[in-house]
Amino acid sequence: MLKEFREFLLRGNVMDLAVAVIVGGAFTTIVKSLTTNLINPLLALFVGKVDLSGIVLTLGTARFKVGSFLNDVINFVIIAFVIFLLLKGITKLRELGHHEAVTEEPVPTKEEAYLKEIRDLLAQQQNK
Repeated sequence: MLKEFREFLLRGNVMDLAVAVIVGGAFTTIVKSLTTNLINPLLALFVGKVDLSGIVLTLGTARFKVGSFLNDVINFVIIAFVIFLLLKGITKLRELGHHEAVTEEPVPTKEEAYLKEIRDLLAQQQNK
């Protein structure tokens, strides 16, 4: 059973998934930094606050952290947009590779060329 588990872990799909999770976590950190250090100060020019997470709506005893929610929405939009661009690029590359493979005509071998010549000669003899 331990051997089967090891084979499962070393299978390509599981390793690819592990790499994707690690890269995704690192990418999330970068996007949070982008939001906190670049986008929030830009929004502060219009809103008046650098830290959106400080925007809180209080109704009675309930506190609604609207700013934190806005930060998370901005992070989500950035991540979704980057994933969209990556998938669009991958799709374009696949289409280019598929298109080139389809449009290329195979180069005939010497035997095929010789057989075509024989076929053409026989067709000419039958037409005479």
